[in-house]
Amino acid sequence: MHNTGTFIELSPQELLKQLVSCSDSTCLQAFSPSVSWLIYINQGHIIYATHSVEPFDKLERHMRLISQPDSLLTDEIRLQLRLSFEPDGQIQPEENYAIALNHLPEYQAIKWLIQEKILLPAAATGLIREIVGEVVESFLLITAGTYQLHELVDNPPAICKIDIEEMIEHCQARLQIWQSLTPHITSPYQRPYPLIQTKLRDQQLPELAQNLASWVKGFSLRHLAVLFHQDEVQLAQTLHPHILSGAIILHEADPPFDLLPKIDVHFSSTPQYITQTSTEVVEHINDAPTKFQISENSQTDEISVVKDTSNPEKIHKILSVDDSPTLLREISRFLSEEKFSVVTVNEPIKAVMSIIRHKPDLILLDLNMAGIDGYELCRVIRNNSLFKEVPIIFVTGNKGIVDKVKARIVGASGYLTKPFTRADLMKIIFMHLN
Repeated sequence: MHNTGTFIELSPQELLKQLVSCSDSTCLQAFSPSVSWLIYINQGHIIYATHSVEPFDKLERHMRLISQPDSLLTDEIRLQLRLSFEPDGQIQPEENYAIALNHLPEYQAIKWLIQEKILLPAAATGLIREIVGEVVESFLLITAGTYQLHELVDNPPAICKIDIEEMIEHCQARLQIWQSLTPHITSPYQRPYPLIQTKLRDQQLPELAQNLASWVKGFSLRHLAVLFHQDEVQLAQTLHPHILSGAIILHEADPPFDLLPKIDVHFSSTPQYITQTSTEVVEHINDAPTKFQISENSQTDEISVVKDTSNPEKIHKILSVDDSPTLLREISRFLSEEKFSVVTVNEPIKAVMSIIRHKPDLILLDLNMAGIDGYELCRVIRNNSLFKEVPIIFVTGNKGIVDKVKARIVGASGYLTKPFTRADLMKIIFMHLN
């Protein structure tokens, strides 16, 4: 089987419905101008689905949602999954053509969790259902694009089978709710910020909106929902009145999440036949600058960037160690608008004393610094009982598996590869600062 077509001729939901009667194992590959989707179908049922925008971010979020206090799905296991299975670079849409389901990195990770008995089959089924739901929800928003159908030669055994029509109905119901929140909310990846001058402790605000003030750090609605263990649609509905009143403002989604289709105010559950194929131009709203104070201490070679806020809630402290002033300035710039206190150390030999002095909640540690080995410095930090549980993230240009294994041995919590974007930095913070 090898068929191609465009959504001008067939809507996404109608295309999926036509595959209900398909008796073959099929991969539906769809392309919008900047995102690709892969939906694996076995005998008329969806067995997995993903898209090209941060697939391991989806896996990470949904794993955290199913984790319980006594779960084997620990932070260390989630880190091991990324180090073992996550590719160094994003797979480009045109490269997705030959990916068999068993070779899909995040699917391999789920299978490994089952094989190691970290996830029971029932939990793995629930995990896959949630991931598939998120992917299909975004797929149904495509207004123009192309598709290809590929026969699955390996015909892998399915961890779970999801009824196509049931999944479409589920996703359309959620999209109708999202549509009711437009035009103020157009993406679950938009980032809410309470206005500093607004009294968020007002009794009229629900507890969830009050707590938001202590959690907002540039995370999206979708990521905040994980932190609150809330359904993201419910979270958006809760915040919507306060967005309308101006108590909370929304910034646009960070790249690459801004590539995903937005929720259209005109979205309908009935098929839409599109005659326009030109790429939609999306105007991005520039984030409003936040005031911050910079203080320098020449004696300790440290620069502190502290957000100017009167909020009494805890401000998480991040300490970054690097012998490159340029990189330190870039990290400070990325975090300057978020609710963090950032301490930068540009003389690595004094790093340990600075860490003891500031007691950070998370440490960003350059791996290759002049005159000092990042692995050894990490080992020294871990030997101090005060910092055994503090996340230590290596910042490095090294991508080799040997480097990642060494990082785990000395106690590193994560790995941030240069060059990185603001979204990359926020993602690693989301993973480890909770």
